[in-house]
Amino acid sequence: MKPTLLILAAGMASRYGSMKQTEGFGPYHETIMDYSIYDAIHAGFGKVVFIIREDFAENFKAIFDEKLKGKIEVAYVYQHLNSYAEARYIPEGRTKPWGTGHAMLCAKDVIQEPFAVINADDFYGTDGFVKAYRFLVQECNAHTYAIIGYKLANTLSEFGTVSRGVCKTDAAGNLVDIHERTKIYRNEQGKIVYEENDEKTEVPESSSVSMNFWCFHPSVFLIIEKLFSEFPKNNLQNPKAEFFIPLIGEHFIKTDGNNIRVIPTDSQWFGVTYKEDAAGVKENIAALIAAKAYPEKLF
Repeated sequence: MKPTLLILAAGMASRYGSMKQTEGFGPYHETIMDYSIYDAIHAGFGKVVFIIREDFAENFKAIFDEKLKGKIEVAYVYQHLNSYAEARYIPEGRTKPWGTGHAMLCAKDVIQEPFAVINADDFYGTDGFVKAYRFLVQECNAHTYAIIGYKLANTLSEFGTVSRGVCKTDAAGNLVDIHERTKIYRNEQGKIVYEENDEKTEVPESSSVSMNFWCFHPSVFLIIEKLFSEFPKNNLQNPKAEFFIPLIGEHFIKTDGNNIRVIPTDSQWFGVTYKEDAAGVKENIAALIAAKAYPEKLF
């Protein structure tokens, strides 16, 4: 059974200012997701599942259904605030769903095979998908997951700070911890630093970071459902609480015999955290096309 690609596309892109998930960056208005799907198809993935808001559905289907027909199986899943959440535990005034881990849970009924998870607005590069596919078909099981680790220096934005999960690994390359750093940037001296409590701390250029490119066995849904069943009630007084994927990973590796491999890639990440990033994304895609890494028209 071929693995599935799960794309997280339900976010509203508050810092970007518009719906960047479906913005065209390629010469034929290809979205960043188009390049990820192209890479996934060529790596060997058999299905793509979009996690979206239901009011995005018509727009998404108009963009993807026809171009992907006959190339890869497609499914859509809607993330609602009340999905898997009891009404009595939804904080007053909360309108947005519960984050990336909750988005994954919404896909449990359409994924029965090993799968990878990515963000809609990140360009990951061919190498990540090749390595994810290889892991999913050869090594993934109920006790072994993976994350594709990007070099920190390859994941910065020129237009502001970024949030990155800095991975700590053991001697075997298994994940020990992810330190979430919410304000990372290159300072005037050319050093990469993060800010916390008004203090600046240097981070090595080669640090392995999570770009939310995970590889899971479908048994993870049992874990997510159990964890999320407690999350809303434990955050009733915190209307902005987010159930993120790293919370799932942290819980998983605390059990003896469970490991999350950090699989390194040298691919250059780029994305659209800020509106100003858009021009750079278009330039990067044009350069990749000129280098014959991608055809001018993907599909």
